[in-house]
Amino acid sequence: MPRAKPTRDPHLVAHDTPPGRDRAVDVARLAALVVVMFGHCALLLATIDAHGLRIGNLLGALPLLAPVTWLVQVMPLFFLAGGAAGAYGWHATGPSARSWGSWLFTRAQRLCRPVFWYLAVCLIAALMVRVILGEDSSAAFGRECVALLWFLGVYLVVLAFVPALTRLRTGRAVAVTAACLLGAAAAADGMRLALGTPVAGITNVIIVWLIPMTIGVAYARRLINPRLALAAAATALTAQILLAIAGPYEVSLVVTGAERLSNVSPPTLLLGLQCTWMSCAFVAAAGAIRTWAARPRVWRVVAVGNAGAMTLYLWHIPAIAVAAFGLHALGLDAYHVDAPGFWGLLALRALVFAAVMALVFRLLLPLEHRPLPWWDAPVPAAGAWSIATGALVCGAGVALVLLAKDGLGGTAGWAALGGFLVAAAAARRSVHPKVPRALDVS
Repeated sequence: MPRAKPTRDPHLVAHDTPPGRDRAVDVARLAALVVVMFGHCALLLATIDAHGLRIGNLLGALPLLAPVTWLVQVMPLFFLAGGAAGAYGWHATGPSARSWGSWLFTRAQRLCRPVFWYLAVCLIAALMVRVILGEDSSAAFGRECVALLWFLGVYLVVLAFVPALTRLRTGRAVAVTAACLLGAAAAADGMRLALGTPVAGITNVIIVWLIPMTIGVAYARRLINPRLALAAAATALTAQILLAIAGPYEVSLVVTGAERLSNVSPPTLLLGLQCTWMSCAFVAAAGAIRTWAARPRVWRVVAVGNAGAMTLYLWHIPAIAVAAFGLHALGLDAYHVDAPGFWGLLALRALVFAAVMALVFRLLLPLEHRPLPWWDAPVPAAGAWSIATGALVCGAGVALVLLAKDGLGGTAGWAALGGFLVAAAAARRSVHPKVPRALDVS
């Protein structure tokens, strides 16, 4: 998407938008991002006391709120939007210019560019926390500041499947693929429950998130009838409710810190059904969303927000921290859920966070679009070079997932960080100078 300046007239932003732009996908991406940001602002409880930094979770303190997560677990929309955008981009390259590895890496260039800046700041901040608050506080900070990178890691891996998914030709093929993915997720859950270890269900990290990716590709290729999508959404939601009532799963669809069987780490069939009904509901509503997004003032907000989507995603946790600890310095902590005025303090923190995030967005947005030397140079690849490049991008994604799991600190965390940087650099080096670069359409 061409970068839009926040001060531009909304009619000019709308006028500059390519006629074929699918605005519904951009609305889904930004709406999901806003829900995630303010959801994290509500869920994250943090304070500083004599023992150092303390971090808690609202759902862990108030488990009765768990059903709300069925509305605020909107990560499926991110993957759906990625699948649709990927399908549009792959189609736009043209048959003669399609190279899987270079196509995947051009998208990784755009996604990882702001991550490098973010990691650099996190490393400096973690060192400062260690000096000021001690090793335990630094470890807690190191876990929280990179926890959200799991999304980018998984996204890079499942994005690699988009070219293959574009080979689906009918709605029936899409339905069969989604059903097979749900079946595979159920099988992985069965193995996990039988062995009693989350590691046994690790394949669901890819299987479950491929579901919205598949539906997104099918949506972009117009393989799903909106009425059938609505029926599929109702069916999947009903199955999810029944499974939550009668099955072995917990209700919460986000990490609480107190769960016995997490639906997220790794994902379960319950989350797979969430991916199914939410993605199908979007397909059913896409026409109305597209019409609404055509309004110039609406599209201006959507266009500007999407131009800095990675900035919003990466930096909203630090912005929450600034809001929380700024209020803490004034004696306005929202940490103990049974304290007087807790909910009012939580609302106040959300307002302060919104103001801080707006300032951060304006200041850091240029970093998302400023090309990095060497990293952003053209990287065409073909044949074995293309396969190597794509495999290394996937390796970088896996390393990011491990980094999000282990955090900044400890041997495993530092090894994961090093693995990401090495794999990303190696992917950048896998070039073949005689092949023209494939066009990347976000």
